This record gives sequence, structure tokens and C-alpha cells, in this order.
Amino acid sequence: MYLVDSHCHLDSLDYQQKSLEEVLNEAQKRDVKHCLSVATTLSGYQSMYQTLMPFFDQVSLSCGVHPLNLKDEIFDTDLFRQLASNTHVVALGETGLDYYYEQDNIEEQKHAFAQHIHLGRELKKPIIVHTRQARRDTLDMLKSENVYSGVLHCFTEDLSTARQLLDLGFYISFSGIITFKNAEELREVAKFVPMDRLLIETDSPYLAPVPFRGKENQPANVRQIAEYLSVLKGYTLEDFAKITTDNFCRLFGVTLC
Repeated sequence: MYLVDSHCHLDSLDYQQKSLEEVLNEAQKRDVKHCLSVATTLSGYQSMYQTLMPFFDQVSLSCGVHPLNLKDEIFDTDLFRQLASNTHVVALGETGLDYYYEQDNIEEQKHAFAQHIHLGRELKKPIIVHTRQARRDTLDMLKSENVYSGVLHCFTEDLSTARQLLDLGFYISFSGIITFKNAEELREVAKFVPMDRLLIETDSPYLAPVPFRGKENQPANVRQIAEYLSVLKGYTLEDFAKITTDNFCRLFGVTLC
């Protein structure tokens, strides 16, 4: 069986107790054989690239700037294009809009989001989208800026949003939130999303699924999410793993198994 964690932040884990190699080995033991490690700043991508080089058989990379990290460094569009053109980069982001935590730089967020969309179209690479309390603007920009392809990661929106994303050709990724007791509405959306557009992720080190809530999340826990969703969707775990892995390979243009 072959599972993929389609969205994690390997550079943000606490390595006081375990090494990166141990984290990836533990994932392998639970059939999580590949991870997409997602950048949130350009400098972070550069550091992540150097750290993860020995593990490129097990890890793919994204390159981009999270909307909540735009104040951390100047968004250099030339450097972004240079880094994102690397063959090890399979996606741009994570990018998007977040009006929950940041409302004083909305225009800056929109500008950076548009740059990710434009470069994704130019390089023919999908974008990884984050949205929080910015549903309408996120959908409007994906449509108006003619997005190439992508995924809304850690989906927590409603059924209408899912429909519009699917109409754009987007994929939808579910995290450990799907296992939370208060996520019944989200489970209804998950039932609706076609299997050929569904991805799974940990978003580690955040959002550990039940029964690991309160602990640092790690890529191995995508197995827990797969087990939960396979039952919800009415598939065997083996079939669910194959379909979601195939989806990952198709969206991000990678060959895994």
C-alpha cells in the first residue's frame, strides 16, 4: 500500500525528540511513502531544499509565500520565479488569502496571490491555496486570473465552495479536521467530493487527527486520515490509498510507484 501526505511542513517539526530521518521512517512504517513539504517563505524554501536534499526520493517540494508570512520578508518576484523553476518544485505555494489573522494588508495579499497564479500558469505548475474568511475573494481571483490548476488544502469551507472549485478543475484536500467531533458539515462535503479529485494531508505539525489531538502532527498520521475517509467514502483502505496517490501524481506531475 502507498499513501502520500500531500501537504506538510517538514521544516516546522520539533526535532528535539526525533530526527527528520526518523520522522520519515515512521511514516514509511505506516505506508506513508511520500510527502509534499510546503514552503511558506522563499528563504524557508531555500533552507528546506538544502535540508531535504538527501530525502528527495521520499519528498517533493513546493515554493511560495504564505499570506501570513508576507511581512517576514520582501516578496521578490524575480527570486520567486528562479526558485520555482527548480525541477524539484512540483507546486507553487502555499499561497492564498487570510482575512482572519490579517486585514491590514489585503491588497498585498491579493497581489502576491495573483503572482503565484500567473507564475503557475507560466510554468504549468499547480498552486496550493490557503483561504480563511476570504472565500469570495479567493474564488473570484482563481477565476479572474485564469488559474492553471491547483488544490485547496486543509479544506474547511462549505459545499458551494467545493462545487465551484471542482468546476475550476481543482482538487480538494482534507486534513485531520475531518476526524474532529464537530466537523459533521465538513464530512458531508467530503462525501460529495468525487474520489478522483480528493487528496489527504496532515498539514503537520498542525491539526493532528483524533486520537492524536494535542500532540505534534507528523506525516505518519496521514494513515489515520486515510482510514477515516476510506470508511466515510465506502472504499477499502487499499483502494482509497491507490486512488489518492494516483490523484497526487496526476495533479503534481510526479511518478511515485
